[in-house]
Amino acid sequence: MIKVAIIGTGGMAHYHANTFKSIKDVSIVSVCDVNKDRVNKFADLFNIKERYTSIDELLDNSDIDAVSNVTPDSFHKEIALKCFKKDKHVFSEKPLAENYPDAQEMYEAAKKAKVINMVNFSYRNSSGLQSIAGLVQSGELGNVRHVEASYYQSWLTAKYWGDYKEDDKWLWRLSSKHGSKGTLGDIGVHIFDFVTFPVGSIKKLNTKLKTFKDKGHKIGEYKLDTNDSFVTMLEFENGALGTVASTRFATGEINKLNLKIYCEKGAVRIAFDDPIKEGNYYEITTDTETVFSDEDKKINKKLKWEKISTNSTPNNIERFIESIKSGINDQPDFERGAKIQKILDSCFESSEKEAWVYLNKI
Repeated sequence: MIKVAIIGTGGMAHYHANTFKSIKDVSIVSVCDVNKDRVNKFADLFNIKERYTSIDELLDNSDIDAVSNVTPDSFHKEIALKCFKKDKHVFSEKPLAENYPDAQEMYEAAKKAKVINMVNFSYRNSSGLQSIAGLVQSGELGNVRHVEASYYQSWLTAKYWGDYKEDDKWLWRLSSKHGSKGTLGDIGVHIFDFVTFPVGSIKKLNTKLKTFKDKGHKIGEYKLDTNDSFVTMLEFENGALGTVASTRFATGEINKLNLKIYCEKGAVRIAFDDPIKEGNYYEITTDTETVFSDEDKKINKKLKWEKISTNSTPNNIERFIESIKSGINDQPDFERGAKIQKILDSCFESSEKEAWVYLNKI
């Protein structure tokens, strides 16, 4: 039996708890949060016996094998390093850290401790993405030439997940003081993993970040100073060009992820809101059909896209548990998390300098 502790009791912690509980030979034995009321409420909901408000107390007293770190970004490093000193495996929410040096330090500590480490880039749970990555990397479609990706949410204009003006589980995502890196840190981290997983490393990038001041400057203790939207131009190491865009003002979109990869011999694309419920397919095109019109003698070329259904793939938490059992660290690991953090840091640097930034083969 693999014994797990969950650190943090926010919205994503419920997903972690439900997923861990669904896996054979896994038991959630303890939970920790700085807020005692939240700890008790969460523990009651998931029938967890041990309850802590201090990570140090948990590590000193709870007999666990692994930790699921679902705290805000600013706490990821401290908690992970403490866990590694106690030889605990760590499954961390994204982004791995607040900056690349911290993320790299976490990776080096995990490697030194020889424990399993993974980052929850949750869109790896899409079997469609896994299939696209294998297909593009096989070279069957030829060299990649152009990439287009976007991640659109609208919780700053709609209330499908609640009212951000009244709920601190959303407000902290708008405040750098509370550990947020804005849209870039929150969902940009997903889209850059989503893009580079099949396509490969980025050579250089140019990013524009935007914070819309007219939504207000402060709500209660939360200063609304993080970026709301960003657009990035990319050149990949393989020579392909691409664009990545994301915003929380995409009215009409709940949680839409889009990816299109155009290669020499064909193209693939995928779009979904939920990686598990909707991400089990991709579309592919490899040729065109020429249609002649008798009326005007004009030639129209009609692309034929074929939808391919894909088999389900293990989710990241299942991969984490299997890695503990096998002793072989699956992806995405902390090294991958650090590489994505390097991309995010470069985006912030580019926006500040209003210039291209080279990533120097991370």
